[in-house]
Amino acid sequence: MNTELLAKIEATSFSGKRRLVALVGAPASGKSTLATALAEGNDTIQVVPMDGFHLSNEILSERGLLGRKGAPNTFDSAGFVHLVKRLKTEDDVVFPLFDRTRDLSIAGAGVLRPETTTIIVEGNYLILDQPHWRDLAPLWDLSVQIDVPLDVLRQRLLQRWADHGCEPAKAAEKTDSNDLPNATLVLENSLPCDVVLSDNQILRASQPAQPPISKV
Repeated sequence: MNTELLAKIEATSFSGKRRLVALVGAPASGKSTLATALAEGNDTIQVVPMDGFHLSNEILSERGLLGRKGAPNTFDSAGFVHLVKRLKTEDDVVFPLFDRTRDLSIAGAGVLRPETTTIIVEGNYLILDQPHWRDLAPLWDLSVQIDVPLDVLRQRLLQRWADHGCEPAKAAEKTDSNDLPNATLVLENSLPCDVVLSDNQILRASQPAQPPISKV
């Protein structure tokens, strides 16, 4: 699959200094894994994750949002849109990364490489049809969505929390009260993408007037 999707990406024209590809999906849909696979061994492709724009736990606690960490209003969405605009037009760009082990963002931890011609931005809300987030839509040269059924996502999320040391009851609480609502939001409130993947397979092109993309 990576070969054909990579060919689709590299065939996509771009008007800025580099090609911007949105790789979007619900939590546990496989965005990070796919993005890493696409960039592996190719110095001209670089991955920039949205997760570096998580608000700190202190700010979320002050706002009563810590239990909803990962929801759209728990990110610096305006700052993220600003970064994406810079990635399209500027050369010397640094960006924050998210440390999952410490559950916090690290400012200035990533830097745009001079040889990069394609940036894969991966995150949950890259095509969300809500204020701030929808400003991203015209910036993408190509948008790719991973569409995974909610029941599959739930099993993956339960396993993710178990891998982080959560007991089954706590894992179910975190999954059902926060992760799945976020996943439902992505699935039901995202704008159309150029390419939709299902279980890491290209399922269809979202614009039927264009020639379909074969399965990979």
